[in-house]
Amino acid sequence: MPLLKGTKIYSILANKCPRCHEGDFFQTHNPYDLRNFDKLHDRCQHCNENFTREPGFYIGSMYISYALSTALTVVTFVLFVVLLGFDELRVLYVLLPAFVFLLPVSFRTARLIWINIFVRYNRQKARNNKPDVVRL
Repeated sequence: MPLLKGTKIYSILANKCPRCHEGDFFQTHNPYDLRNFDKLHDRCQHCNENFTREPGFYIGSMYISYALSTALTVVTFVLFVVLLGFDELRVLYVLLPAFVFLLPVSFRTARLIWINIFVRYNRQKARNNKPDVVRL
């Protein structure tokens, strides 16, 4: 994935800070570590970008999660029912457990997409190994 470095796609797929693409966004890379799948670092270990912006910041990621789920449903339904002729109910019976299984992945992806909407990649922050000084 080094080819994608510097793009928002890299940050989203690699679980990296949207500003420097060096520090990890979530504390664990495994979305199925159910005790820690939703735990994110307060700040980037590399550039000191604040990941916990304000209370309620990530509520907007619910819209992203909804859009991802809707897109998956429509694509799956069209592929299996319309193009391949499967029974609608059987496809829905498979889709429901699939959504439950993919919930941790969808949750994390939606949060990464949401913060990437508001934070731009900064090449200078990626090169700088010293975190920014936090001034109060």
